[in-house]
Amino acid sequence: MRLCDLRQKEVINSCDCERLGYVCDIIFDCCSGKIEKLIVPGPCHLWGFLGHDQEYVIPFHCIVKIGPDVILVNINAKEFLFPCQLDL
Repeated sequence: MRLCDLRQKEVINSCDCERLGYVCDIIFDCCSGKIEKLIVPGPCHLWGFLGHDQEYVIPFHCIVKIGPDVILVNINAKEFLFPCQLDL
């Protein structure tokens, strides 16, 4: 599966059935090539006009199922919500 395939799948938390969003990036191990974490933009501010300043960083072991349209994860969303990291 390619990153572009993952980006088209919506991430849903199976604990509370909350729609977290779509995968925007991944973190992977350069040596093994395995995915370590999925990055999903966090909640929007003011109906999306001010963008995102937080993101969900979801470890790969928290993924329950990758289906044809969605990725089910099992997380406590507040524990995996972090400020965005800007690469300048």
